[in-house]
Amino acid sequence: MRKILIYANASLLVLLIGLAACHNSAAPAEPTGETAAITQYPVITISQRQAILFNDYPATIQGQQNIEIRPKIDGYIEAIYVDEGATVKKGQLLFRINAPQYEQEVRTAQADIKIARAEVSAAQMQVEKVRPLVEKDIISKYELSSAEYNLEAKQAVQAQAEAHLANAQTNLGYTAVTSPVNGVVGTLPYKLGSLVSSNTALPLTTVANIGNIFAYFSMNEKESMALNRNSKGTTIPEHLASLPPVTLILADGAEYTEKGKVEAASGLINTQTGSVSVRATFLNPGNFIQSGSTGTVRIPQTIDSALLVPQKATYELQGKRFVFLVDANGTIKNTEIKVLEGSNGQFFIAQEGLQPGDKIVLEGIEGLKDGMQIKIAPANADSLFQRAN
Repeated sequence: MRKILIYANASLLVLLIGLAACHNSAAPAEPTGETAAITQYPVITISQRQAILFNDYPATIQGQQNIEIRPKIDGYIEAIYVDEGATVKKGQLLFRINAPQYEQEVRTAQADIKIARAEVSAAQMQVEKVRPLVEKDIISKYELSSAEYNLEAKQAVQAQAEAHLANAQTNLGYTAVTSPVNGVVGTLPYKLGSLVSSNTALPLTTVANIGNIFAYFSMNEKESMALNRNSKGTTIPEHLASLPPVTLILADGAEYTEKGKVEAASGLINTQTGSVSVRATFLNPGNFIQSGSTGTVRIPQTIDSALLVPQKATYELQGKRFVFLVDANGTIKNTEIKVLEGSNGQFFIAQEGLQPGDKIVLEGIEGLKDGMQIKIAPANADSLFQRAN
């Protein structure tokens, strides 16, 4: 009996030793820093390349001419020949004003001229009657002089009557109101039968000549100085003439098909706003853009040697912008840069902090820390910035 127990205890001991050995062989070894996997990240090399930046300025749009049509006489609106928004030609009839007093003035002036002409004729006959009598010494020269003076007076009265007629006819012509230019009719605040005069507060309408449109915008003093510094010439007109064509972004965000030209800028800085008023001119075929609308003038700026940095390769911390610089061994360094924003929202232009040939991490920077080591996967910078431009 004792032998059996000893045998059983020995068997149990062998079994426990075997289980312990199996357990120890299944446990993995702890990894060391040298054997841990290094994550791969895309990396681009910074180089100088040409870039185009766009500076956007909110603008108000006016027609080439915005002419208020006002009555020059007192009267009632008898007829309206156009509607709001109608396209009109120069000299086209817009309104007719009922003013019978001017018709009466014309008739009166015409009658005065007839009387004056008759008196001139009578005075002329008197001169012709007296002259031979004076020549024969039948009457004195005084009588001839008196007749000639009377003729001159009657001729002056006739000239005055003719002037009154011309003035009356001019006033009568003001009853027909025509368009002074080609353009588009604005609002019509007065209806048929309305009493109007030269002192009426509102004009009869406004005719906007919008064959060309003017986009007015403002830039601050620093922007104006930079514009002059980066353009050719020594005077303001020379600076403006050297600027490239500009783009108009309409109120709905669409880009206007016609390119414009910056043609004028005020020579003074507004002391209240600190800005300079600038005007760009655009063609407006078909009167597509209306006077009084709004938009954005986009001015391009070409930089020949720019260090472009993708925005996704940067992050912002406490108002500063950083990238992860990569050395030849794959060790990253947190580096602050100063940038100039690109208007397309895809890249920055580095002004400080980077040099041509530097390598930075392109994507996945959220989990990186200063001093980490990564595996470099070179990214194609050329195709990246072609898409950005």
